[in-house]
Amino acid sequence: MSRDDSSHDARPSMDEIGPALERMGLLESATCPALTPLTGGVSSDIWRVDLPAGPACIKRALARLRVSAEWHAPVERNHFEMQWMRCADRVVPGSVPEILGADASLGLFVMRYLDPLEYPVWKHQLSEGLGETASAAAVGERLVRIHAATAGDAELAARFATDETFFAIRIEPYLLATARVHPPLASALERLAEITAREKRALVHGDVSPKNLLIGPRGPVFLDAECAWYGDPAFDLAFCLNHLLLKCLWVPAASERFLACFEALAGAYLARVDWEEARAFEARTARLLPGLLLARVDGKSPVEYLTADRDKQKVRQVAARLLRRPAANLAQVASSWASQLGH
Repeated sequence: MSRDDSSHDARPSMDEIGPALERMGLLESATCPALTPLTGGVSSDIWRVDLPAGPACIKRALARLRVSAEWHAPVERNHFEMQWMRCADRVVPGSVPEILGADASLGLFVMRYLDPLEYPVWKHQLSEGLGETASAAAVGERLVRIHAATAGDAELAARFATDETFFAIRIEPYLLATARVHPPLASALERLAEITAREKRALVHGDVSPKNLLIGPRGPVFLDAECAWYGDPAFDLAFCLNHLLLKCLWVPAASERFLACFEALAGAYLARVDWEEARAFEARTARLLPGLLLARVDGKSPVEYLTADRDKQKVRQVAARLLRRPAANLAQVASSWASQLGH
């Protein structure tokens, strides 16, 4: 729910925000309270605002993302993010922050602010070495419920036909940009991009990362569904599991706990796959995961916490091996990674 304001000065005018909040019924007058920038992301502006009904967040998508590479994305994703949240809340009530209002003309929406003392960010917990398998399993269980409930839904497929946005935000900067950096692996990465783009099975979040998950008192809460797309749910599972592997290099002392979280999340998810043959789904996830692993060191959006060359080389070695000889299941991916770590 947080965003980094350090490299982008453009903000909505108070003259615009106040009336918008009044139209939403969130203010009695058009005088807007102070906006406090929240920190942490690259794709949106997001502010905290204290409204009469309590604290809230205002979120607006950026046309150019805050990364060193040239990376543009359609701002219409703001609308689809809000729609994904509404769909997810119908399937699993409480799995997203409450939406309070929206203004399409300004390209923003407002949601309930969740106190980090009660809803800690999962990434923050992992950074401290707190790898609870119960939390990981709960993430997998909630995610698969959303996928299963939306699988094979023609109406949702038409409503979330956001292929252009998903290509711009995920397929190109992660898989194809990485292919350009690694010509010997280009054909494998390009093949993954093709497979991912053609699968149209369920409603996908697109950024299921620990930074976008709050571990709430009644279960995980999903944030930042800007990449919402009707496509391959294997992307969501691989994307999240990938982060648990990378965290092993960030907090080496907790690597065994993170690998246990990997197993718990994957197991909870795979136990509920019913829209296709579970083994085929798992194999597709296992093939995609090393492509995403490599993308987080050599794509357009590298993780900020891997800075040592030796750690990046570990990622490259495992990813290259698995891209050349794909794993049949997720346990094989985890085993290959654990071997690289010396477990």
